[in-house]
Amino acid sequence: MALALAFGTFPAYAKDIKVDTKNSTLLLKADEGQPLHVSYYGSHVNGDINQVYAAYSIWEEAYPTFGGETMKRTALSVKHFDGNMSTEMVVTGSTEKADADGTLYTINLKDNVYNFNVDVCYRTHTTSDVIETWTVIHNNEKKPIELQQFSSGFLPIRQGNVWIQHAHGSWGSEGELTREPLAPGIKMIQNTQGIHNAAFDRPEIMFSLDGAPQENTGRAIGAVLCWNGNYKLFVETQEKKIHRFTAGIDDDHSDYTLKPGETFTTPVLAYAYSNEGLGGVSRAFHRWAMNGAVAHGKDDRKILLNSWEGVYMDVEQAKMEEMMDGLKELGGELFVMDDGWFGTKHRRTVDKYALGDWKTDTVKLPKGVPALVSAATQRGLKFGIWIEPEMTNTLSELYEQHPDWIVCHPTRTPRTGRGGTQLVLDLSNPKVQDFVFNVVDNLMKENPDLYYFKWDANMDINTFGSHYLDGTKQSHLYVDYQLGLIKVLDRIRAKYPQLVMQDCASGGGRVNYGLMKYFDEFWVSDNTDAQQRLFIQWGTSQFFPAMTMAQHVSASPNHQTGRIIPLKFRFDVAMTGRLGMEMQPKHLNQRELAFAKKAFQTYKDIRPIIQHGDLYRLVNPYDKQGFSSLMYVNEQKSEAVFFAYKFEHYVNKAIPRFYFAGLDPNATYQLNEINCWDNANGHWEGHTFTGSFLMNEGIELDLGGEYASRVIKLSRK
Repeated sequence: MALALAFGTFPAYAKDIKVDTKNSTLLLKADEGQPLHVSYYGSHVNGDINQVYAAYSIWEEAYPTFGGETMKRTALSVKHFDGNMSTEMVVTGSTEKADADGTLYTINLKDNVYNFNVDVCYRTHTTSDVIETWTVIHNNEKKPIELQQFSSGFLPIRQGNVWIQHAHGSWGSEGELTREPLAPGIKMIQNTQGIHNAAFDRPEIMFSLDGAPQENTGRAIGAVLCWNGNYKLFVETQEKKIHRFTAGIDDDHSDYTLKPGETFTTPVLAYAYSNEGLGGVSRAFHRWAMNGAVAHGKDDRKILLNSWEGVYMDVEQAKMEEMMDGLKELGGELFVMDDGWFGTKHRRTVDKYALGDWKTDTVKLPKGVPALVSAATQRGLKFGIWIEPEMTNTLSELYEQHPDWIVCHPTRTPRTGRGGTQLVLDLSNPKVQDFVFNVVDNLMKENPDLYYFKWDANMDINTFGSHYLDGTKQSHLYVDYQLGLIKVLDRIRAKYPQLVMQDCASGGGRVNYGLMKYFDEFWVSDNTDAQQRLFIQWGTSQFFPAMTMAQHVSASPNHQTGRIIPLKFRFDVAMTGRLGMEMQPKHLNQRELAFAKKAFQTYKDIRPIIQHGDLYRLVNPYDKQGFSSLMYVNEQKSEAVFFAYKFEHYVNKAIPRFYFAGLDPNATYQLNEINCWDNANGHWEGHTFTGSFLMNEGIELDLGGEYASRVIKLSRK
């Protein structure tokens, strides 16, 4: 079923641009000398496109500008060189360029009076149903102009029983889902933190077009803004026909001046349409991510042990080697030394010292980082290290030498963050960009075998202003900070293309696609409690694949919540992403150690299915049943892994029947429980079922105990 939208009159001579993916179509009207219009977005249109018009469809400007029709929300607002604030854009031409990865459509627009141009771009991908859109804004006027609003894209959605779902949270409870029907008025999702743009709300949204969101049925649209800075997602509902959706960089306090001849490229806004509900949209974005939107999307992610919750900042050579020995015994692959390894004049013994002074603390590590890399190599492990290169402390040599490198106006006193001393470096400054690049470059020169960086960022922009930007460009700071960061990451990736990097920001504060093409994974949350992680990971999986989600088994009682949870449940929860550990292996007793070793091997066996397969979410933990379930299916539908959890325990609690999804209905699958404490004893163990039976009739599971969980491997016979 197609997405039905508002209708108007169509010029017979208009040019149609059909932006197709395998399962969706976006239809544009690009008549030369007229505004660009969007005519349709929905399921793939086969055959004559006139059927779209005959059935009534959209007739809205595809990139609406301020000044002509002022009563509606626009995507672009410009103050021209003479002070005129109105802009009226018309089509001057268009091009299509196909390659192995998809097709790029560029529609050229020009103001009908001023020498001001905008290229509206759309790109399809052969490997997914995702359509990317962005604009390139050109100032060809005589003098500077001011961009006052510069959204990435606009999409009208016909009114009906439309619901939205988006993620909201805070530190330790990131990615909590909120869903509601779209009502008349304005719905705005905004971030103004400057750095942690995913800590509270996230720059993604789901539209369910057939009522309350469903996982695997119904029409749905997902939208993702690929930007790491301040953003604004805006849904305006005024009349009785359409919802008007715009998304882009937040324009508050960010007016941007373009000199004659300069251009500005907006961030990518990515869309996906599916008639398979939220899950269909998720799977489209997951495929898009694995095929280029994240770094090294085809590679397996290694099982790691991170030192943080094991020793915190008490980093020493002997303790690091002891943890490496534990990881080796378990069968792990990568050891990561977290915060606390650096600082000489100001030693990093607590979090108030030494950010910016990236010299090894030789009191803690007399032989330096090279000795640790060597120790890991001798044990057959890769080595990684924690850095926070965008930040400094007032108690640091860097700040003493370069107090003008921080984010703060010269007339103001900076407000500090973590530890009472933390500050943000001003990445609009090219000298700061060089410094941040050199943090990585110097460590790599000293340690060519260094495999992995955990890149953290634990502060937002607290005191707005820049020493570097002049008085006419102070409003550029929010944008230029992010552009400076992107320049640094481009340099790192150009010189070290195989380097593996984790994106971390006080936990999941930077879970967004604005940076993910530079990072292999992100730290989902500082909260490692397995019960709460079910919710955090469920919300995060709406747009991000398992391979990007760093999920660690931590100690019990949990360091954040104090909750006591069995080791098997903790492993079963962590296995649905990139598996790791965040604890001291030596604290495991012999039975736990044996189980953990087996769990590591089990994960290695199923890793390709988890990290590269299609996700089907089955039982939603937000439905308040006390259960959760999901599964991964490989591309050939020959293997799958099913997970079920019970996280609330009451006497005689009703257990739902579990229905599978994503299987070949005509194939036969054998079920075998894996990751067991003891031998599997399910009544279905070793039996075969058709895919059709498992999806339509399901199975019963014994989940009677507290924190009960099961993992079942499905193999086609």
